[in-house]
Amino acid sequence: MRGLRIALAQIDTVVGDIEGNAGLVSEAISRASDAGVDLVVFPELALTGYPPEDLLAKTHFVEDNLKALERLAAECKSAAGLIGFVDLGEGALYNSAALCEAGAVTHVYRKRLLPNYGVFDEERYFEAGQAPLTVKVAGVRMAPTICEDVWVPGVAAEAAADDVDLVVNVSASPFHVGKGQDREAMLRTRAAENGVWLAYCNLVGGQDELVFDGRSAIISPEGEVVARASSFAEELLVTEIPPSGPPDAIPPMPLGEEEVYGAVRLGLKDYVRKNGFTDVVIGLSGGIDSALTAAIAADALGPERVHGVMMPSRYSSAGSIADSLALASNLGIETLEISIEAPFQALLDSLAPVFSGRKSDVTEENLQARVRGTLLMALSNKFGWLVLATGNKSELSVGYSTLYGDMVGGFAPLKDVFKTRVYDLARWRNTEAEVIPRAIIEKPPSAELKPNQTDQDTLPSYEVLDAILAGYVESDLSAEAIVAQGHDPEMVENVCRMVDSAEYKRRQGPLGIRVTPKAFGKDRRMPVTNRYRR
Repeated sequence: MRGLRIALAQIDTVVGDIEGNAGLVSEAISRASDAGVDLVVFPELALTGYPPEDLLAKTHFVEDNLKALERLAAECKSAAGLIGFVDLGEGALYNSAALCEAGAVTHVYRKRLLPNYGVFDEERYFEAGQAPLTVKVAGVRMAPTICEDVWVPGVAAEAAADDVDLVVNVSASPFHVGKGQDREAMLRTRAAENGVWLAYCNLVGGQDELVFDGRSAIISPEGEVVARASSFAEELLVTEIPPSGPPDAIPPMPLGEEEVYGAVRLGLKDYVRKNGFTDVVIGLSGGIDSALTAAIAADALGPERVHGVMMPSRYSSAGSIADSLALASNLGIETLEISIEAPFQALLDSLAPVFSGRKSDVTEENLQARVRGTLLMALSNKFGWLVLATGNKSELSVGYSTLYGDMVGGFAPLKDVFKTRVYDLARWRNTEAEVIPRAIIEKPPSAELKPNQTDQDTLPSYEVLDAILAGYVESDLSAEAIVAQGHDPEMVENVCRMVDSAEYKRRQGPLGIRVTPKAFGKDRRMPVTNRYRR
C-alpha cells in the first residue's frame, strides 16, 4: 500500500445546528488541507448531529443538510473529505457518508446495518443501504463504512474481499463504562481478521443523555493501535498510513472512575452550553450527592458559574451547614443561605385543619423537599440559572426521592450513577485535589427530614441495594435469580417492588447522563401501568 496522509476530525456537533456543524467541518477541511492531508474523515451524521430523531420528519431539515453538503464539497480540493450526512433517495432517508473530491460529491455510501436496540432507533427513520463501496483516494483503495457496519464481521470482510487497503468507519458511538476498551478490541479484531488498515472516526460531545467519547483511532492490519485521539475532547488527528517514521505517543485511555467522571463532566458542560445556559444552581445539603454534583459542575463550567444554595430547616445539623460551606470554599463557588423554616411552617399551619387528628408522616417530610425545590426554581426563573438535580441511580431506582422536591431540576448529572459509585467518584476526585470534605464522605447518608434520620432507616445498605439493583434493573434478572446470588428473599422482594412502583416518578424526572449500558429512559422503557411482578 502506498502512503496516505489522513486526518480524523473528532468534532463536537450540535443536533439540528446544520450551519454550526458545517462550520466545524469547514474549519477541519481547511486545517487538514494546510497539513497536506489526502483524506479528512468526519463522524457519522456530522452535518445534522447525532441522533437527529424526529427532526428527520421535517423535509426542509433534510434539504438544508443536503445544501450544506454541496457547499462543503466545493471546499474539498487539495484534501478529499468523507462527511456524514442524511441522504434522500426515492422517498427514503439514508444514514450516509459522502466522499467529496475536486470540489464535488463523487461517491455516496449508505449505512447497511441499522441498530435498533438500547438507545438506537435507526429503523424508525432510515432505510438500509444495500451495496458496499470501494473507491480510490490518492491511489489507495478504500471502503467506507458507518458505525454498526464494522461491529458485525460480514461487512468488513466483504470490503476486504474487494482487495481494499483501508476500511474507514465514520461513527457516533455513545459512551458507557468500559465501552472504549470493548470498541477498540473489536476494531483491532476486525482489522487483523481481514488484514486491512482501519481508520475509525468517532463523534465527541454531549447530546441530551448521551455522551460520545471520541477515541478515534488508526489500527494496523496486525491489529495494533498506531494512533488514538483524545477521550472526551475535540481533536484533529493527523497521521500517515502506514506511518513513515516512529509513531507519536498514544494517549492513554482513561478507565474506571476517571472515565466516568470525564463523561459526566463533558455531558454536563455540553448540555449547559448547547441549551444556552451560562450558570447552574445546586441545593447543597451537606451530603455526598450534592457535593459531587457541585464538584463536577465547577470542573465542567468553572466555579464562577456555579451557585450553591443551603436551605436549612429545623432538622438540619450544624455539621451539614459547616460541611457545605467547606465544600463551597474548596471549590470556589458562590453560596447562598435561605432558610425553609418560615415557608415550611406556613404550609403546616395551612394544612393543620385538614390534617387534624392525623400523625406526622412522610407527608411532612416531602413538604420540606418541595419547599426547597420551589426556592431553587425561583432562583432559576429570576437569574436564568439551570437547576441541577442531585439524585443518583440508587435513589431513583427505588423512588427514594420526592417529586417536585429533590427531583426538581433541568438536568441530573448523577441520574445513572449508583450510590456506591458516587462515593468512588468522590474519592477519585479528591485524589486530584481534596475538594470534597472528608466528613461528607464518611458521614451516614441522610435526607435530614426528621430527627436522627438516615437512609438506612428505609433502605438496605447501599452495597447490598446496588447489587440487587444491578441484577434487577441492568441485567433484567428475576427476583428468584437475584436471591440465588445470596440475597435475602424478603429484601429482594421489597427492592423489586419499589423499583416497579417508582416508574411514574422516573418518567417525570429530568434528563441525566447515561454512563451504564442500561440507563433509565431509552435503554429501559417500562410501562407505568404494569402488573408483571417477577
